[in-house]
Amino acid sequence: MADGEKLIPINIEEQMKSAYIDYSMSVIVSRALPDVRDGLKPVHRRVLFGMHELGIKATGAYKKSARIVGEVLGKYHPHGDTSVYDSMVRMAQDWNVRYLMVDGQGNFGSVDGDSPAAMRYTEVRMQKISEEMLSDIEKDTVDHKLNFDDTLQEPTVLPTRIPNLLVNGASGIAVGMATNMAPHNLTEVINGTVAYIDNRDIEIDELMQHISAPDFPTGGIIYGYDGVRDAFHTGRGRIVMRAKATIEEVKGRECIVVTEIPYQVNKAEMIKKTADLVNDKKIDGISSIRDESDRKGMRIVYVLKRDAVPNIVLNKLFKYTPLQTSFSVNNIALVKGRPEQLNLKQLIHYFVEHRHEVVVRRTEYELKKAEARAHIL
Repeated sequence: MADGEKLIPINIEEQMKSAYIDYSMSVIVSRALPDVRDGLKPVHRRVLFGMHELGIKATGAYKKSARIVGEVLGKYHPHGDTSVYDSMVRMAQDWNVRYLMVDGQGNFGSVDGDSPAAMRYTEVRMQKISEEMLSDIEKDTVDHKLNFDDTLQEPTVLPTRIPNLLVNGASGIAVGMATNMAPHNLTEVINGTVAYIDNRDIEIDELMQHISAPDFPTGGIIYGYDGVRDAFHTGRGRIVMRAKATIEEVKGRECIVVTEIPYQVNKAEMIKKTADLVNDKKIDGISSIRDESDRKGMRIVYVLKRDAVPNIVLNKLFKYTPLQTSFSVNNIALVKGRPEQLNLKQLIHYFVEHRHEVVVRRTEYELKKAEARAHIL
């Protein structure tokens, strides 16, 4: 031990408690859970703000993904480049996100689970909806904080015009808790928000007349309504999703044709699993499976044997394969820095509250500018 140094004895149990609490709070507040106001986790917020700072607009030219990743890493997000790029890629995948926030050019993966190309090959720019999320940010509408090395300012939340948490949902695993929020139709959410503004005492059942159910990016059918009702009323619920399937005759053979699959189902893995079940004789009546999906849309064809009963085969597919899956809703988001479980009305309330604050701050900013200009004139 060098001169002047001294050892401080500590209790390892107490140190572990303290360190784990610090770690868990960091994950909850700064990584895994979205803010109830803009529906974004820090990494997504930093990606959008970084693109805004670089001037990469929806109507402008595409820029290399590596350019944005470097901007975000160097200025705002002191983690691995993979975490930033993966987050940005997800915002450009139309089977993962209901309303895309990033417009990608190049290979951004596929619903079959294919990996995206490296960031040096792909290009991105903002989507129009992202510009609406950053609208008026330069007018002192939101609080800013110092970045990791105290040299730059970054927003603590975006002044979004879009109720993004309801519209795009969110998912994340923190320490001791996880969030899994379903996406919804933008028009329905706006109508529900307007109804809430007109009547702050509106009941959740009345809101559900405007926002009927989640709206998943891959389509499909919600099977049963109890889970949806539970999710809207309590913030927790199990929603059963089914593929959209029809029975058609193709070249003289009866076929089951699937054009939409449940959310978060890997198409290639689903087809492989089904083929394995057919080979193992757990599902009878299928002679072959063809994936005829192309850029026009999804189309999976299950060619049936001549003696098969189509509805019986379809029910077996729902029972044994991911053509029927469930989405477990758990609406946990950060409210004033604390994780809370929220129902439909609370989610709308916090968004409206945020927009009210943004509009007030924007008006105050514009008033100060006008007064300063009037003073000069």
